Amino acid sequence: MTGVQLSWLRIKAVARRHYYVLLRAPHRLFDVTIWPLVDVLLFGSIAAFVHPGHAAAGRLAAGYLLSGILLWHVVYQSQIALATGFLEEAWTRNLLNLMVTPLREMEYVGGVVLFGMVKLFLGLAVVSLTALGFFAFNVTDLGIGLIPVAAVPLENGWVIALFVIALVLRFGTGAEALAWGILFVVLPLSGVFYPVAALPWLLRPVAEALPTTHAFVAGRALFDGRGMLWGELGVALVSCVLLGVVVVFFLTRMLQAFRTRGYISRYT
Repeated sequence: MTGVQLSWLRIKAVARRHYYVLLRAPHRLFDVTIWPLVDVLLFGSIAAFVHPGHAAAGRLAAGYLLSGILLWHVVYQSQIALATGFLEEAWTRNLLNLMVTPLREMEYVGGVVLFGMVKLFLGLAVVSLTALGFFAFNVTDLGIGLIPVAAVPLENGWVIALFVIALVLRFGTGAEALAWGILFVVLPLSGVFYPVAALPWLLRPVAEALPTTHAFVAGRALFDGRGMLWGELGVALVSCVLLGVVVVFFLTRMLQAFRTRGYISRYT
């Protein structure tokens, strides 16, 4: 057997090894499935919204983008702070230490959320100052109504984080990709930077079912000067609470399975 043939056999062996890894960790398919889909939906919908035939949309696009970035960071920072706070315990193999202390689950979540709020305010300060300094976009122009509007994305971020934690408890740290994956699937579907009408018609019912969609509609209304859309905000809040109840129930079941089935020894 020649040296070239040996090299080719080794190349195939390496490729086969990564194929087996992919079978055991299907979330790795995100790179070739979910991310391209998100890119096309996000930027395709922005392009549809600012189409030359929509003159009014073109004038509003910059404001929608900047206000959307501000509110999206509320979702992003709140979710990532809570989810990665728990993942840090798994990465450092500290879960077992936590489970033998008197620390209660809600006390642990409270501590992570408290630290996450500090990170959230720091992140929003950077976003607000950057938008003001580089694009003359003053966040305070949106008025006091921004506070209740931002409260819904904050709660949504926590709900997504609890769902990710539940999946990690059940499937181990291999599910950690969902901490980012779920967020960036929700991003284009929520109409963060454009109205839902800019999405493909097949996805509009899915977008309408998300609490974040209605929160961003209320946020754009503030930018447009239409005032607070309490109806949209109410729909967002109610759907967020219902979703939160389902996720907390799921998390409770996964935590119970984590303890009774001894997943702590498998994942740490």
